[in-house]
Amino acid sequence: MTPVAPAGERIAALDAVRGVALFGVLLVNLTTEFRVSIFQQFLPPVAAGSALDVALARAIALALEGKAFALFSLLFGVGMAIQYEQFAVRGRALYWMTRRLLVLLGFGLLHLLLLWNGDILTEYAVVGLLVLPALRWRTTSLLLAALACLLWFGAQSLLPWTVQWPDAATLQQQVAQANLVYASAGYLEIVRFSFAELALLLPLHLYVMPRTMALFLFGMLVWRSGVLQQPSRYVGRLRGIAVAGGVAAVLLARWGSGDGDGAATWASLLPLLPMVPVLLCFAYGAALLALMQWTAPRRVLLGFAPLGRMAFTNYLMQSVLGGWLFFGYGLGWFGHLAVAPVCALALVVYLAQMALSSYWLRHFRYGPLEWLWRLLARGRGRISPASPL
Repeated sequence: MTPVAPAGERIAALDAVRGVALFGVLLVNLTTEFRVSIFQQFLPPVAAGSALDVALARAIALALEGKAFALFSLLFGVGMAIQYEQFAVRGRALYWMTRRLLVLLGFGLLHLLLLWNGDILTEYAVVGLLVLPALRWRTTSLLLAALACLLWFGAQSLLPWTVQWPDAATLQQQVAQANLVYASAGYLEIVRFSFAELALLLPLHLYVMPRTMALFLFGMLVWRSGVLQQPSRYVGRLRGIAVAGGVAAVLLARWGSGDGDGAATWASLLPLLPMVPVLLCFAYGAALLALMQWTAPRRVLLGFAPLGRMAFTNYLMQSVLGGWLFFGYGLGWFGHLAVAPVCALALVVYLAQMALSSYWLRHFRYGPLEWLWRLLARGRGRISPASPL
């Protein structure tokens, strides 16, 4: 294979990585949050289904849970940096960025309250507003702030004022209620129950928020580094990051299996374990960018770019479809499907979105919700940065 560095492909590469990350988000959401209660993952695992189901659940937990969302968060920070630079050329950059994030907050709240309480848009909007001033900081200050947020996230279990998570009995009771409501109730009853679950979900969002802040800040740093503008110059470093992430994945798998002294060693370093998804998200992103510098992989990965360009639309479409497939006002599959058929379903949904995104973008510049987001944030005739999310 011959390394290539085609000009003008900066956003396409970013969209391709975003499109791949979206599959991880879909797979995790369908298998762990639409198929069963969102709280099931915080209880002791129950080996259910065939050997294939168990293996797939294990693979998703090790390779994707937390990692796909972390990569998505990193990319959101990159997008903020791109948009800020584009707005800065025209003036009042922070004003337009604030409007954009407030509109996203509106979308997120509608999604959270009317569709599905697993929403990430609300947290992204809130965290985006919190870190917005950092777009004007020097690179050194950005780096120190990102590291501080990451340290805060990893050390939460050691802090006296750590986030309090519901006990196992409360979670088990909530899972039992969810199995009754989500599988058979009507839309209004499900919305009421979903709203009531928010009190239990709030600690999780508070716990993850420092990581989201860190990844937004790291995303801004990634953009400033120039690696996305000229990735061919950084292939060696990208490979190094990818390899380091792979090593972290092997260590995580060894710790999770509980075999040998490795488990005890990792257990003694428990505050470092929350860092693993962050390291792996960097590894995944670096590996994809490195692969895009080679002709054959680049052709394949660019096929994911339309999904990335329409990530906002596709993410919300996944929620609408997930609710209809699994909740009582639709097909009511909640709690009735094993992991393997849901993985197959996720692949079908993703391929359909890939085809629809490609078709749509052959006729329109933006996805439908991307266009609406721009319209509400800027008004008709306002400037429109190229990066969607």
